[in-house]
Amino acid sequence: MRKLLNMFRSSLPARLSFWVVLAVVIVFLIALFRVSLTARKLVWDEAMQRATQVLENCELRLTRILDDVEQSADNVEWLVYRHLDSPDTLFEYTRNALQGNHDLVGCSIAFEPYFFKGQEYFSAYSGNNEGVIETMQEGGEDYQYFYLDWYLMPKLLNQPCWTEPFCDWEYGDDFSMDTDMLISYCKPLTNADGEFIGVVSLDLSPKWLSEQLASIKPYPHSSCVLISRGGTYLIHHDPDKLFYQTIFTRNLEGNDPTMDKLGHDMQNQMEGVQEVVVDGVVSHAFYKPLKNTGWSLAIICPEKDIFGRFNRLRVTAILLMLLGLLLLYFLTSKVISKTLAPLKDLAAEAGSIAEGNFGHKLPQEKRADEIGTLSRSFAHMQDSLVSYIDELKETTAKKERIEGELRIAHAIQMAMVPNIFPPFPEKKDLDLYAYMSPAREVGGDLYDYFLVDDKLFFCIGDVSGKGVPASIVMAMTRNMFRILGRQALSPAEVAINHNDTVSEENETMMFVTAFIGILDLKTGHLDYCNCGHNPPVIFPADGGEPRFLECEPNVPIGVCPGWKFKGQEIADFRGCTLFLYTDGLNEADNAYDVEFGSDRLLATLTDASSAGAEAIIDRMRRAVAAHVGGAEQSDDLTMLCLKLK
Repeated sequence: MRKLLNMFRSSLPARLSFWVVLAVVIVFLIALFRVSLTARKLVWDEAMQRATQVLENCELRLTRILDDVEQSADNVEWLVYRHLDSPDTLFEYTRNALQGNHDLVGCSIAFEPYFFKGQEYFSAYSGNNEGVIETMQEGGEDYQYFYLDWYLMPKLLNQPCWTEPFCDWEYGDDFSMDTDMLISYCKPLTNADGEFIGVVSLDLSPKWLSEQLASIKPYPHSSCVLISRGGTYLIHHDPDKLFYQTIFTRNLEGNDPTMDKLGHDMQNQMEGVQEVVVDGVVSHAFYKPLKNTGWSLAIICPEKDIFGRFNRLRVTAILLMLLGLLLLYFLTSKVISKTLAPLKDLAAEAGSIAEGNFGHKLPQEKRADEIGTLSRSFAHMQDSLVSYIDELKETTAKKERIEGELRIAHAIQMAMVPNIFPPFPEKKDLDLYAYMSPAREVGGDLYDYFLVDDKLFFCIGDVSGKGVPASIVMAMTRNMFRILGRQALSPAEVAINHNDTVSEENETMMFVTAFIGILDLKTGHLDYCNCGHNPPVIFPADGGEPRFLECEPNVPIGVCPGWKFKGQEIADFRGCTLFLYTDGLNEADNAYDVEFGSDRLLATLTDASSAGAEAIIDRMRRAVAAHVGGAEQSDDLTMLCLKLK
């Protein structure tokens, strides 16, 4: 699998063919989706039409049968009223009713107790037993018909009605008979005063009704269902569910919850279409009420019958699409491979050039399309690359030479400042340490010190600008400090002489901020002059909080010719610590352009009065590094710290 994936990644024709086929797949799927929706709607509309037509045919068939039964009941009622004085003739009327309507399986003319004098029970009954009509008196102690539904319902309702299915048992002197499940159309009989006197009842077999409608179906596996007012099945394709189950039975077992809603809708004499699950099969029920009966008729059509042909057609279309896509991918890959063959050759030749064979000639491509243009562009690029590499070699050599010179300059500059600590081991009372870090290879910061007759001459300075120009001025400033300091001049006199010398020919307008000091190690007397530099921090001898040293507002060296620099002094520096620095410390920026600042500087030095000079500078270096984080150093950083015990 990994090899195939690597081949696919390394093959442009394969990827292009894939994207072409993918685009075709997307278009096809969109078209198939739209066509499927339209076709499914057409299939559903056809199913609605077929099911509705079958439902109407079933309704007409049932209505005709029921109308015939009701007409027979009307005929029997008319005869009964004409011959109430001849009860024996009533048996013949029930027999004639069955002979005139072969759909009937039974007919009863039953009267109230003692309607005929001396007879508590009188019910003339004829039954059709497999083509043989048998007539009998069905009332008696063993069959008290007064309490049965087919007799009580029309009596209580005082109108004709259809009963729920029932199992009717009869007993006579010579035989007993189980008449199977029946449904009866019952019509009440009344006398001239409107008083109830009896019932005319005609019986149908629901099983026979189911057989009559079994052949009427819109699809092979569809079925017809007829339920009574109570939801009992009057017609069903499954004989086990006839009479003994209602449409709600399966829902009581938790098997067909969708049938519950269908049953209530049919009971409420509603008409419509509903999706149901019958024995685990998704189906659609088309239902409507049967007029004047309280019954409801439904056609159940499995979804696989409705959409079977549509689903098979869709599967066939998808299979054909897959076959077509494979063929399309094969043909597209071949065509693209042939078209891009020159590009493959060009890539191979370009790889040879990339390995350093710059004199290798690319194939001449005369095509006018993009591949030809690319080939000619590669040839032009090859020529330009050869020229560029020659120039790059020359530039690199110059750059390496300059960098070498800068490294030497850096070494010279770092050697110009004292870097051995402690500098004066014999002076046990003096603690001195310094640190310098240029922002570039060379910088404009400086510090220096030397000892003459127990007097420490020291200075720190910052030349305006950075890089090589600043380093030259830095070297000149350091040399001037040494020359002038050894002439036994005061710090202010050193600054005045240095300023006059620098200002004479300062066309570049570069200047130096500096702090110059002379410390007498025997007496502790400190003379100093601040030339526009950051005021140093002093730790008082009494152990108080560090503070900035008060300095005269002198200008930097090289700004104003003839400036009279003013010096200052501390009578006794013994026990004090002096921390000097350049603005690369307090102006150090982090990634959010936030400066280190003077407040953070003083806070870092708090409680550091007892530390040594090197420890103080190391603490400050770590504080600045933590503040700056990963930001690039923006300026030269120099620090000098001295203590006199």
